[in-house]
Amino acid sequence: MRQLFLIVSLVFVSSISLAQQSKTLNAVVVKLNSVKDYTVNARVVAAVPMIKIKEVNAVLYFKQKDKFKIDAKGIAVLPKQGFIELNKFLTNTSKYMAIESTGKVIGGVSTLMVTVIPTDESTDIILAKLWIDSKKNLILASQLTTKSSGVMTTNYTYTDQAQFGLPSTMIFEIDVKRFKMPKSVAANIHQTDKRDDSKKDKQGKITVYLTGYKVNKGISDNIFK
Repeated sequence: MRQLFLIVSLVFVSSISLAQQSKTLNAVVVKLNSVKDYTVNARVVAAVPMIKIKEVNAVLYFKQKDKFKIDAKGIAVLPKQGFIELNKFLTNTSKYMAIESTGKVIGGVSTLMVTVIPTDESTDIILAKLWIDSKKNLILASQLTTKSSGVMTTNYTYTDQAQFGLPSTMIFEIDVKRFKMPKSVAANIHQTDKRDDSKKDKQGKITVYLTGYKVNKGISDNIFK
């Protein structure tokens, strides 16, 4: 009887805990859902081992729920997971479980870490860890483990569009061997690896500077054709 009481008590406490834990992430999701569409200017700076990739200027277009387009002259190396896949994943709250714990200090801000575990096997994301400023309901850092691109970490900073949860800077750290590069870049990496297999640094960094947001102004579907 005592064991049964302990089990029921633990289940009850866990249920309360999970309900509380979801509030932080739910507040973030509310911000993400407030963005119906946006256009923004992007400057993409990619630092990939053994490969020279020119800095690229682009215009990004987004429209709910999952329309996304990059208009760039040149090769824009952008992690799709970091722009729309994570947001799309988080806004579908019925397809994951979230567990909250004490996070790390980022830029002087004490964060809450929310570990997100998918309940839908079809998603590309295997596991997501989010470090959230719970006072402003902003994701300051994330670590995604994905089927297609391995592990990717991202750091975010915010300025004038913080009320929408839209960052001004995103710094991605990627696993070069698993990250899906544009075909021409991927071919160069493959050839370089054959010439010099002694270089083991397979981590790359992609920094994206975002300026001139136009949020919820309306975008035609024709843009995405």
